[in-house]
Amino acid sequence: MITNNTLEFLSNLKTNNTKSWFDEHKKEYQHAHSDFLDTVVQLLVEIAAFDSDIAASHLDPKSCVMRINRDIRFSKDKTPYKTNLFAYINKGGRKSPYAGYYLHIEPGASFIGGGVYMPETATLEQIRQEIDNSFSEWQSIVQNKELLHFFPESVNASGKLVRPPKGYDSTNPAIEYLKFKDYYTQRFLSNHEVTDSAFIASLAKTFKSLNPLINFLNRI
Repeated sequence: MITNNTLEFLSNLKTNNTKSWFDEHKKEYQHAHSDFLDTVVQLLVEIAAFDSDIAASHLDPKSCVMRINRDIRFSKDKTPYKTNLFAYINKGGRKSPYAGYYLHIEPGASFIGGGVYMPETATLEQIRQEIDNSFSEWQSIVQNKELLHFFPESVNASGKLVRPPKGYDSTNPAIEYLKFKDYYTQRFLSNHEVTDSAFIASLAKTFKSLNPLINFLNRI
């Protein structure tokens, strides 16, 4: 489980984001990383119980966890480390294009969700086509009471087109969804929720509500 020590390490890293400080506190990072990896291990078991794709993938937990080192080659921000722990669980591992479940741990800014974020153009076009072809099914998924219980805002997007995408008319019943540039859900978590002993069970229930959405997005 995620401990207060893990959150404390991330908070301290945020104010001391240098290689020298990180090296001096390497053991604290290793403990934090171990806490997070253990959480992912448990989540994989829980998710595999209701998601057959995850069950069949036999994922290495490490393949689901993002590295803490930042890629600073093309960034003006040269701080070397991320100040969060992030896992993306999908049937191909975090580097694959498939929709999946994600967990972001950051003091005061943790969140949970699922879907597909900023997909490649070809993937996005296929998702739009699937929504257009099966709009009634899509509506039943994004308006499902169980999903809305955990994610009241339902499915969001990081951005939307101003005009209909090529090949679609403005009168299309699904047009507002077809304008989405990606498809995901998100809910913020308090520090108390993250460190609660029931955190894994709570995550499992939340992720289960997303399974129909994940299956739909991966049906391309």
